[in-house]
Amino acid sequence: MSYKARIREDAMRLNPMDDAMFQKMAEDVAFPQEILQVILSDKALQVLENVPQFSLKNMQGRSCILDVRCLLSDGRIVNIEVQKADDDDHQRRVRYNGSLVTTNITEPGDKFKDVPDVIIIFISKFDVFKSGKALYHVDRVVRETGELAYNGFSEIYVNAEVNDNSDVAKLMEIFTKDEVYDDVKFPATSSRKRLFKHTEEGVSAMCEISEKYKAEGMAQGMAMGRAEGRIEGLLKMAVSLWKKGRLTEQEAADEAGISLEEFKKAAASGVIV
Repeated sequence: MSYKARIREDAMRLNPMDDAMFQKMAEDVAFPQEILQVILSDKALQVLENVPQFSLKNMQGRSCILDVRCLLSDGRIVNIEVQKADDDDHQRRVRYNGSLVTTNITEPGDKFKDVPDVIIIFISKFDVFKSGKALYHVDRVVRETGELAYNGFSEIYVNAEVNDNSDVAKLMEIFTKDEVYDDVKFPATSSRKRLFKHTEEGVSAMCEISEKYKAEGMAQGMAMGRAEGRIEGLLKMAVSLWKKGRLTEQEAADEAGISLEEFKKAAASGVIV
């Protein structure tokens, strides 16, 4: 199979839970708006502005790229993140991203009472809290009184692992299963997904972004390998890209310069970036 044919085949297997497809789907404001209406249980919710792949810089430490940042009609800022691999401390990831978002929307001299409310929505393929719920709200609580202490920051965790027959769980089926759609409940999500899986225009767009992601991954892997001076750098990056769904196992093995069997053993051993 040629490189182009393999890229096309891989692109057609993507779903909204994959970074590449989520990024393209989020270019249409109707998609994140529908997600937020479901997760926040507000059918009247309106997204005024959405920016996929929004880059946040931190001069003192690591920066990050948000999957999509939304401005709601009531002034709230929402960051939606999708994550396939359970390979990190995701609550700390949410905490860190939330701090960067807050810093980014705050100007010098602003009074704290004027800082907009921020919501971080973390959508994962796995159940972060292992408690059998498709949706979790994490609140600040005063330990001594049990009362809520709201400071304008909200954490919401959604997962595709648990099917509790809720609307959120049904939405997650569209996120993870190849040919699942619901044009009645989730018309925007279904139409955007169908566009990128079943039209020449959409598939071509997915091929383009998939090829871009793989090229970037290869460049990062080579840079890491040179910096570390050994193959572990390439292997770590290959495993990371495989876990994120940007490379197949065979492609990741090829990038690391090892056999498929060796790659599987390395991935199973817990090699991560």
